[in-house]
Amino acid sequence: MCRGLESLPFTCLERAKELKALFGSLIQKSDHSITGQSKKDDKLRLNVDEPLKWMESFEKLLSSQNGLCLFRAFLVSEFSEENIAFYLACEDYRATKSSKLSTKAKKIYDQFIGSDAPQEVNLDHATKAITKENMEHPSQSCFNLAQAKIYTLMEKDCYPRFLKSCTYLELSRKAKTG
Repeated sequence: MCRGLESLPFTCLERAKELKALFGSLIQKSDHSITGQSKKDDKLRLNVDEPLKWMESFEKLLSSQNGLCLFRAFLVSEFSEENIAFYLACEDYRATKSSKLSTKAKKIYDQFIGSDAPQEVNLDHATKAITKENMEHPSQSCFNLAQAKIYTLMEKDCYPRFLKSCTYLELSRKAKTG
């Protein structure tokens, strides 16, 4: 049975619903792109072929703002949103100024890796130990191993399920027929 997006509780959900609706209207459009208004009055520019590109690779899905948003909404529906939240936190961390690395590293560690982390990601003991050791002298690369493990987990496990999800299958079907 397919679970819909309607039970997902966050801003990205609103965007995901809008994207689904906009892609749905592609059938009636002759142009190869469609523009819609989001609630924040920023324009959404969608390419008809965009959902099909997400199937090419996990990297292409994550590099698309719309794809990332729908993937995140999918992970929320599967109760595994901590994976993408951790991955994105690590991406943000790598761009952090040196003076703020220690504070931000502790925040990420406490949120996702520590023993009582509220959004604990699934990492093996060795990776956790290495990451904890890296925390003694935080650098932009201290989460690289943990982030790579979570990326691989999402790529091998979550991404294939996303491609088989009702929402993605519906969008890709509409893109193919649009």
